[in-house]
Amino acid sequence: MADPITAVLNLRQKNAWIFGFMLFSSCVSLIASFVLSYDALLLAENPNRLLNCDFSATLSCGTVGRHWAAHLFGFPNAFLGIAAEPVVITIAVASLIGVKFRRGFMFAAQVIYTIGLVFAYWLFAMAYFKIGALCPWCLLVSLSTTLVFSTLTHVNIRDGNLFLPKRLSQRLQWACRVGLDLVVVVILLGTIVSLITVKYGAGLFG
Repeated sequence: MADPITAVLNLRQKNAWIFGFMLFSSCVSLIASFVLSYDALLLAENPNRLLNCDFSATLSCGTVGRHWAAHLFGFPNAFLGIAAEPVVITIAVASLIGVKFRRGFMFAAQVIYTIGLVFAYWLFAMAYFKIGALCPWCLLVSLSTTLVFSTLTHVNIRDGNLFLPKRLSQRLQWACRVGLDLVVVVILLGTIVSLITVKYGAGLFG
């Protein structure tokens, strides 16, 4: 019988786990995007409105939503999530039932979602360093985007969809097999939690 660690690593290579987790994470991101879009409409109607997720001066959707970074392209950023996440959901569902997408399509999905991840963390950095407040739903989007990105990257590395040099591709495939990609995600999320705790601490709910 395989030890628990080996069993978990083997499970992470299976399509049912990869695309099931991708589906769950993208659905969470889509729901959060809908909530943020609705809140953006409320703020457009009344900029001084108190939102349901305005828990404190630090943990406040309204404070973040009124900043220019929340509508960088002239409309609420959450609209991008509403447009993008259904594509990921489609990929996940289709893959779960056995559809095999072309290598070029999966590479394009990787590139686009990488841009989305960078954008999500840029927004987090703006909230953390410039705005001085955090939006709970935005944090949920950042988390779910990270999880979708990690699963998409995992499967693209596993299947050799990234057009990487053979030796680099083999090394990355080994790293995914032994769970190093999971370690990176845990360290990243742990670092974010630590940064938030160190800077804001009890002020999150005070």
